[in-house]
Amino acid sequence: MAAKKTGLGSKGRGIENLISTQFEDFQKPVQKNPFFSGNVAEIDINHIEPNRSQPRKQFSEGALEELAQSLRQYGMIEPVVVRQKEDYYELIAGERRWRAAKIAGLKTIPAVLKDWDSAEAFEVALVENLQRENLNPMEEAAGYARLAEEFGLSQEEIAAKVGKSRPAVANAMRLLSLDERVKEFVSTGKLSAGHARTLLPLDGDKQFDLAERIMEDGLSVRQAEAAVKTFLTPAKEKKPSAAFDRSNYRQIEQDLHQLFSTKVKLSSTKNKGKIEIEYYSDDDLDRLIGILKRLEG
Repeated sequence: MAAKKTGLGSKGRGIENLISTQFEDFQKPVQKNPFFSGNVAEIDINHIEPNRSQPRKQFSEGALEELAQSLRQYGMIEPVVVRQKEDYYELIAGERRWRAAKIAGLKTIPAVLKDWDSAEAFEVALVENLQRENLNPMEEAAGYARLAEEFGLSQEEIAAKVGKSRPAVANAMRLLSLDERVKEFVSTGKLSAGHARTLLPLDGDKQFDLAERIMEDGLSVRQAEAAVKTFLTPAKEKKPSAAFDRSNYRQIEQDLHQLFSTKVKLSSTKNKGKIEIEYYSDDDLDRLIGILKRLEG
């Protein structure tokens, strides 16, 4: 039985309907809050802390610096979204903007206060990040998994919330089955999600070995798929070379007969064989030994 769905997102609305920055949406001022004269206000940036459950863990320093430069010039146009905790505000949406604002040296930033409980805030934070498409593939996969596990959402429901197709969500979640070392390659951008998915049929060590080869040799996804097939195809028993094929034994025997001027017989089993050279006297044996020594020299 699916887990009971909780939070605003379980009502089937996307983030654009969950978070609004339009003043007309707010009917009355926030109570018990000395920092707000309405639902949107400038808050001391040091009174805001990130949400520890936020799925996004990695932020590009270069991208943050670019955004910070824009904030220095134009200020923050889109407010962050927060909820009030005991003595601070917890970010629900907008951590990237908050980080860039700190880099830019802003003292206050505009914020929308939402009176959501932990479950609602967590689901909205997940959906907001997933809709913005700025997570790395492993963060995205983990976000989908948490929506499924903690809110009982099906892949179809997750896809509807984040504006993706169900196969896209399913393919993203498959990455969670990768070896931990390969997941790290994907998280840091060393290995693409497409390359990583080709490794899923292999066990952990083989995934890791082939992942390193893909990165070192610059293999395409198609080449990686071919390499995986090679790993999965059992090594075929080598066929005997044409020189030792039974159909050629008679010709070999005839060639050796001409060389030694005596009867020669070849015989073999699965992994070994023998050559029998007949002689008819000690002198004949000396003659054969002389031929062999000349061949050796």
